Amino acid sequence: MVKGAFSEFKHEHYFNKSNNGTLTTDFFDYKSPLGILGKLADKLFLKKYMIELLTERNRIIKEFAESEKWKEVIK
Repeated sequence: MVKGAFSEFKHEHYFNKSNNGTLTTDFFDYKSPLGILGKLADKLFLKKYMIELLTERNRIIKEFAESEKWKEVIK
């Protein structure tokens, strides 16, 4: 991350061929700003929110990749 709300932010995707297609693995790591307040926010809501956000994002990517929907965004 070069600029943004987090002190650190790293999100990597890895793709591996499998018998049934492609296995995608997400590695996600971040560090909240504001020291102890950031850690408290992580515990109270931020970690859960980020997991849900990435899970939904990946569900949508999978839906587009496994259907003809990808043609709507690739021109």
